Amino acid sequence: MEVHTRQLQYFVAVAEELSFTRAAQRLHVSQQGLSTQIKQLEHEMDVTLFARTTRQVQLTAAGAAFLRHVRDAMASLSFGADEARAVHRGEHDRLVLGCLEGAALTLTEPILAAFRERHPDVTVELSHFTYDTPSAGLANGLVDVAIVRRPFVDEGLQFEPLFTQPLMAMVPAHHRLADRAEVAAGELLDDPILASGPGDPVWNAFWRLDSHRDGHAAPTVLPVKTLLEELHQVATGAGIAMTVPCAGWIRFPGVRVIPVSDAAPSEVAVCWRATHQTPLVRSFIDVARRVRAANPELIARLETPRRSTPVAALSS
Repeated sequence: MEVHTRQLQYFVAVAEELSFTRAAQRLHVSQQGLSTQIKQLEHEMDVTLFARTTRQVQLTAAGAAFLRHVRDAMASLSFGADEARAVHRGEHDRLVLGCLEGAALTLTEPILAAFRERHPDVTVELSHFTYDTPSAGLANGLVDVAIVRRPFVDEGLQFEPLFTQPLMAMVPAHHRLADRAEVAAGELLDDPILASGPGDPVWNAFWRLDSHRDGHAAPTVLPVKTLLEELHQVATGAGIAMTVPCAGWIRFPGVRVIPVSDAAPSEVAVCWRATHQTPLVRSFIDVARRVRAANPELIARLETPRRSTPVAALSS
């Protein structure tokens, strides 16, 4: 039996569209040519794959059974081609991982350890990025896969969520809200707020609380790129900053970190380019998914808000 890949592609298209006309349009081929290829396939297999009438096209029982195997075969063929290209480019020896500052936190090491155990011969190169590059190198093709914090401009990117974290307000110790157990976003809108400067508009809008401002511009101050810069600027009273619970883990004099009750959370995720799903990238995604599922207590701790220790306690 001589069956060609093109015939299998045509068969899947007709099976999914249940219309030779729509399938031909989808494949950008003539309807007559498509029909001829399907008839040749049926002849080679000596089986009827479609029941045709003037009004409709339906899969036969034999066609439905064949479709399941064809889809598996086509997926395997696609994966094999990707793997062959990856081997040709040397990508089986090296994975470049972008890490946004403060992204996966204490989940990063278990993911890396599990990936290295699965691929002991692969070199993992870590590239660290600051707040002014929220895609952690993916937007400009500097990395293969990244651990990021959403939201940001994500055209052409795909994600595997790891966990979410609530937004926290980082305020000076002398701030009017410093002793509160929690605050609402509306209580922070008049304060100068630290941002990461020009760049990703979605990222900046999120951390400036723009969704709570009814279109009014946020009173921003000097741009910051790292958590340490934020801590220093807030401690000096330059402004406030929006952050996540990990900022409250740091005992930094003059700074308090307070949960914001009504702000949308930030999502930490594995991210990759839709056009760059190499075997190693796919493996890294799978490892991250498995590590996340295997560590529910760690995930719970990462998602739980913590307030920073009062400044008075730090000096005692």
